[in-house]
Amino acid sequence: MATMVQSPREQFLTALKQETDTTLKVLRAYPKDKAELKPTPVMKSARELAWMFTAEMGASLLAIHDELRMPPDLPPVPATLDEVITAFEQTRDQLAAALEKIGDEDLTGTVPFPSGPGQMGEFPKVQFLWFMLCDQIHHRGQFSVYTRLAGGRLPSIYGPTADEPWF
Repeated sequence: MATMVQSPREQFLTALKQETDTTLKVLRAYPKDKAELKPTPVMKSARELAWMFTAEMGASLLAIHDELRMPPDLPPVPATLDEVITAFEQTRDQLAAALEKIGDEDLTGTVPFPSGPGQMGEFPKVQFLWFMLCDQIHHRGQFSVYTRLAGGRLPSIYGPTADEPWF
């Protein structure tokens, strides 16, 4: 059987769809009445943390269209967790559609991005997209802790959980 080799764009699109499906499961599992939970005063509320997923995909969308500026001009955090989830779904669909329409060569450029405190650099677009997706995965881990603290039932992320055993 021949193996199909995906281009870097196709590889990213496959991962984006898988990881955002998982993120959406975790978002939907969060108790809506606990959206303002802040485990410590310096941490974001659950609603603000959840918005990071959408904001980062929005930055990725801007990068694809060569419109990313630093700092990015992103919309404010919606007032409710339901609005955050709706925006997440819409932005995910827009990003996936944009990636399906472009060619592999469209990801060969660079985008401005901080390379350290007070330093700006140019990152390859495809590297920036992976950075944003990996950061979503990182923040999803944080959000899973918030879910537990809020009394929510944690769905499977990469394997079984106490709330969603596999056997």
